[in-house]
Amino acid sequence: MSAHTEGRGPATVAAPGGAHPLVTESQQPAAPSGTAGSARSRHGRSAGKQLGDYRAAFNASELAMALVDHEGLVVSANDALAALLGTEPDALRSRPAADLVDLAPDGRSLLAYGEVLNGRSPRLRCTRRLKHADGHPVWAEVTVVPVPGSRRLLLSVADISDRRELQSRLRHLQMHDPVTRLPNRALFFERLSSALDPSSYEHGGTGRIGLCYLDLDGFKAVNDTLGHRMGDRLLTAVASRLTECADRDGQARGGTHLVARLGGDEFAVLVEDSTGTEQLADLARSVLAALQQPFDLSGQRLSVSASIGVVERAAEGTTATGLMQDADTTLYWAKADGKARWTFFDPERNAHRMTRQALSSTLRPAVERGEFTLEYQPLVCMADGAVRGVEALVRWQHPQFGTLAPNRFIGIAEEDGSIVQLGRWILRTACRQARTWELGHPAAPPLFVSVNVAVRQLWDSDLVADVAGILDETGLAPHLLQLELTESAVMGSAGRPLQVLRALSEMGVRIAIDDFGTGYSNLAYLSRLPVSVLKLDGSFVRGFRYDDGTHPNPADETIVEAMVELAHRLGLTVTAECVETSGQAERLRRIGCDTGQGWLYSRAVAPDRIAGMIGASPLAV
Repeated sequence: MSAHTEGRGPATVAAPGGAHPLVTESQQPAAPSGTAGSARSRHGRSAGKQLGDYRAAFNASELAMALVDHEGLVVSANDALAALLGTEPDALRSRPAADLVDLAPDGRSLLAYGEVLNGRSPRLRCTRRLKHADGHPVWAEVTVVPVPGSRRLLLSVADISDRRELQSRLRHLQMHDPVTRLPNRALFFERLSSALDPSSYEHGGTGRIGLCYLDLDGFKAVNDTLGHRMGDRLLTAVASRLTECADRDGQARGGTHLVARLGGDEFAVLVEDSTGTEQLADLARSVLAALQQPFDLSGQRLSVSASIGVVERAAEGTTATGLMQDADTTLYWAKADGKARWTFFDPERNAHRMTRQALSSTLRPAVERGEFTLEYQPLVCMADGAVRGVEALVRWQHPQFGTLAPNRFIGIAEEDGSIVQLGRWILRTACRQARTWELGHPAAPPLFVSVNVAVRQLWDSDLVADVAGILDETGLAPHLLQLELTESAVMGSAGRPLQVLRALSEMGVRIAIDDFGTGYSNLAYLSRLPVSVLKLDGSFVRGFRYDDGTHPNPADETIVEAMVELAHRLGLTVTAECVETSGQAERLRRIGCDTGQGWLYSRAVAPDRIAGMIGASPLAV
């Protein structure tokens, strides 16, 4: 199409900066005769010279440019643009400018170009990847602006390939680990976020994602003993084996996996379009086997292992943060289960962990809010069936999880130290209740109350002062308080714990060993401890004769009989736990057990139920 088609406006082009129009010679008006005509002629010659100057500048410019008409066709192009694309200027004339700079694949840029072409926008600037005639790519910054006083546009194309290459190199350095050359944490999360974007799986693929998250077992020892240089060599060798495993699995299944170093000795293998848990299990097995093979590093032979957390699930509804949290949790499980293994994410196990975490975060405030209560289980004299004492058992009335037994939260309280605060509350509440029963039943022998004490209370609090203060505050006699500690906590006691136990015993408080028979069972050692009561673990009692006719375990009866006899010779009394049948109670009474505790007599009940048992008829024996 000709640049002088009838009906089009005058063709103009701005010089660099867009300050002056460029007018073609055919559009210059004829100079009339006479003086005025001579002036106009001189003006015309001046304008023509100016026009020629701008044409020369346009053609000589190192900036690639083209003049585009209002239909989007190239009117003229300079040599720089032709050279940039590997062609001649004449070959570019009448071609659509949008095709010239490849705007079609980029819908947003193409739309913006149309806005400039129609006069509704003053400028378009975008970056495009063009193709040279010989095939090599050219990264270009494309600018389109209207020519002032004209319906035409000026297209300029700046070659930014070198800048782009530099940016690419800088990005590679920024996104890759300098030691192993693997993608780093930033690139891993970028790829993970992209894989979880709905647009990446809604139109193809399996719609699932898998992750193997691992770290090396004992890597710190390598750094500490052989130095960080050897540690870096080991990391590089590990990265190589991980990549081989990932590539092998990817090729077998027609995909590619991303292997990344997330920091330290932590690595991740991301599996997009996972085919299911079996694929991830196979990959984890191969990684574990590969890493267990010895490494030969500059003559130094090293053997390492790894723990791997494996997560596999549907991509829909999964977030990068959630996936990594679950992977981290599963890696922790693999470590806790013995290391040198891989472990799958277990939602049920995780739910238990989350519940445990929720309990841990609210345990301390719960004491202050009064969410705990005590129930009491009778301790019955085996000889006459009378209630001699009670064991205080704590319950947590949790606002979300309901009533929780001690096994749900005591371990947590011991770990985070809140057992000291909770234990002090239990001790005070139990002693106050025992004193209330004593005052309410002056004619009956007073009940002693037995309270469980955690070993951490011996270390982290002044238990002797706490007990003395609470007894003084409540008015309970020391001999009516019994403190229970587990066998493993008491055996081997030395230093502060032993001093505490002796001070409590000298005060008149009774010390009992709970669950006896499950640990050391060192009766000779007991003679050197201030212990007055043994509570036999329920596992022995369960082996006794049952009323339903099942045969007893003779070994259990023999062991219990021997322990009772030896305990009595040491001056200790014996309490049997988990007494559930009258047959068990009869045999224990004949053996010589002093007191019994279990569902045969009563479950743990509220204080008012215990009050009804004081001075009443003997319980079932």
